[in-house]
Amino acid sequence: MNNSVEEATESYYRWLHAFNSRDIDGMLEEMHFPHIRISGQNEIQVWNSRDDQIVRHDGMTERLRSEDWIQTVTSDLRALQEGPDKVQLAMTQHRRNREGRNYNIFDTLWIFTREHGKWGVRFRSSFQFGSSEVGSEANG
Repeated sequence: MNNSVEEATESYYRWLHAFNSRDIDGMLEEMHFPHIRISGQNEIQVWNSRDDQIVRHDGMTERLRSEDWIQTVTSDLRALQEGPDKVQLAMTQHRRNREGRNYNIFDTLWIFTREHGKWGVRFRSSFQFGSSEVGSEANG
């Protein structure tokens, strides 16, 4: 694994740890803005600033809890393409409930960029469906 892939992967796992802890500040530290996502329903979502992400955080947390979510885990993480300032990571994510069962498994592509010397995710595209799917509404 080259340095770019390693650094982008480390950024991803820092983001995932923050996501599982519901630590919005930790998540934001691993994101670049504007941040773009194509949802499982092919909706293009754009968060222009950190504040746009903060507004949606509590709604996402509520939806996750309503699913009895306890954590998200990743498998099959691999770099599809890499360069000195951009890395495309493909992976499978598993939503896991309190009983330890995976209830929502989906493939996703994350594009990390190095900007001003810092790695962060700039773009995501997933095949996720379910109530924790982030919508375009303010609380989503």
